[in-house]
Amino acid sequence: MKKLICSEFKSGRHFTGPLPHNMDLITSIENFCIENSIHMAAFSLIGAVSSFTIGYYDQSQEVYVTFKEKTPLEIVSCTGNVSCKDGKPFIHAHILLGDKEGKTKGGHLFSETIIFAGEIDLQELIGKPLNRVHDSATGLKLWK
Repeated sequence: MKKLICSEFKSGRHFTGPLPHNMDLITSIENFCIENSIHMAAFSLIGAVSSFTIGYYDQSQEVYVTFKEKTPLEIVSCTGNVSCKDGKPFIHAHILLGDKEGKTKGGHLFSETIIFAGEIDLQELIGKPLNRVHDSATGLKLWK
């Protein structure tokens, strides 16, 4: 029987602050992690975007299918984590966006997603960083 295997981490530094206007969301978080030597973290954020790129993983073709829109939307929810891939911080996040009528779009977050305004809450995790490597069963870059 297969079982859940997890790594244990201790809470490190806790960061809360504004996201930079007119910058790519993922790049902004990656740069912050590099500047602050953050190798593992969990985060959530709120705010709004002026354009976005989101997608989903097509399991049968083992590729991400993405779409981009230049539409201002509210960030209803965005959660993610930071781990390592090829020795650098890697951001994995999912986002739910809402329009003025309450209709939502969501999925895996990609660059180019441009921040209109926002706030992030990021919790550093202390322990042996998890690395993302190719998983032959799914075609994804998963934690090992």
